[in-house]
Amino acid sequence: MKRLLPAIGLFFLAPFIAEYLLGDFPLTKLGYLVILAPMYGGGALLIREVARRSGKGWPTIIVLAFAYAVLEEAFTTQTLFNPNYLKLNLHLLDHAYIPALGIGAWWTVFVLTLHTVWSISTSVALVESCVPERATAPWLGWIGFTVVSILFVLAAIASTRFQIKHDHFLATKMQFLVSGIVVTLAIVAAFLLPAGRPSTQVPAPASFAVGALALIAASIFLIVPPALGWAAVAIYLFLDVVVVAGILALSHRTGWDGRHRLALAAGAALAYGWHAFLQNPVDGTTGWVIRGSNAVCLLIVLALIAFAAKRQTRRTA
Repeated sequence: MKRLLPAIGLFFLAPFIAEYLLGDFPLTKLGYLVILAPMYGGGALLIREVARRSGKGWPTIIVLAFAYAVLEEAFTTQTLFNPNYLKLNLHLLDHAYIPALGIGAWWTVFVLTLHTVWSISTSVALVESCVPERATAPWLGWIGFTVVSILFVLAAIASTRFQIKHDHFLATKMQFLVSGIVVTLAIVAAFLLPAGRPSTQVPAPASFAVGALALIAASIFLIVPPALGWAAVAIYLFLDVVVVAGILALSHRTGWDGRHRLALAAGAALAYGWHAFLQNPVDGTTGWVIRGSNAVCLLIVLALIAFAAKRQTRRTA
């Protein structure tokens, strides 16, 4: 069982970060975790296992996380195309709407970044940081991998059926086709990427500085108001490009290691944590219940980061 603890941890941490740390649900609805874990946790765990089993690294994990994001939002929930998702009057497509594609550019860039960065990549990085000696090794045997795969497929089917049953919205065949092509191309590209590049003689910056910059970039991303429309889209894309380019430029420097990857994940997670206090939960919970939940979730993540930092320091020493 001890050997499976990282896998179990990731299975439940991914939905915790995606929905509870974000502030969509209070901890009083913690039971939802059982429903959410097969999709979020199953997806994160499968992405991580496939990448590590094939000898690939973080570039592959991140691109596969993007493929997961498109799969969820284009097929299982269809929020990329639904003008009134579950009749919640969220107006997700109103900002920077593109009639020819039937999507809102603001929501598309926003939600795909959320899943790619937070739901998958941040969750994987935090758990791997807790077990640095097994960070690049597979965590599941073939039986475990098969079980998680089945759970993920069943969760995706259940989510799709739930959406159609309660909303009756169905995207066009062309929208599904294009989305399928994007997912396929992302998966192919993920396995064509190299696992890493040779280190240079230039020293890497301090991990604390990397974490601080990640926190700033993630915080800016989360506070950009959707009412800015195309300006918000431009800011999102600018932040995405700058962060990716920065990581590519720094990650092959001498001394870049698990502490820096933890710092990136910690910065992203803490941005979610503080921003949750500004978030309106989707279930309508108000008052001290949701704010108390936000505080507890933030403390849990802080404790996890502290534990991972201790393990990383011990590993480095």
